[in-house]
Amino acid sequence: MSVMYLVPPMAEEPPHDYVVFVATYLADLRSSTSRLVGGDPEAEHLYMDVLADVACHWRRLSWRRRLLGRPYAARDYLQHRLDVRTKQWRDDQMYEVDVRVLRPQPYAPALYRRGGSIALLKAPLLADTHRAGAMATADAGIAWCQAYRRQQWHAIGRRVALGILLILTLIQTMSAISVDY
Repeated sequence: MSVMYLVPPMAEEPPHDYVVFVATYLADLRSSTSRLVGGDPEAEHLYMDVLADVACHWRRLSWRRRLLGRPYAARDYLQHRLDVRTKQWRDDQMYEVDVRVLRPQPYAPALYRRGGSIALLKAPLLADTHRAGAMATADAGIAWCQAYRRQQWHAIGRRVALGILLILTLIQTMSAISVDY
């Protein structure tokens, strides 16, 4: 039995353009989130929540980009959600948050500075073994999964609210009919 939708539900897998969007803005989002919360470990959760917020509205943001000619709609929404989530995080803090911007320290292992092992000396000469874009793909998938679950809960909530409204309407109608007789 096929179901017909006025607006189709959210896909289970992130679309390619969402993954590309996350890959484009991930580094800036992570550094901005860390900077805005002062390097708190909560920054990891905060930027994932922002990506999930964007994923929830991805279809609408894509329509704005394509149909309304707003090429930066998703980026603007990302910045808006980052601002909102950061404000919520600050409001939830028990104590006043003192954010200090620290300069990043260059990474130099102690062994490398003293001459160290031959492996550490040759490391800059070897080809990199990490997969480019793997972090962005993973983060996009996790955020999309969170958004998908959120969308499922909202659908359940809408069905429960509709059921309650139907029951209340039925009660109201039955009481109006019983008063007439």
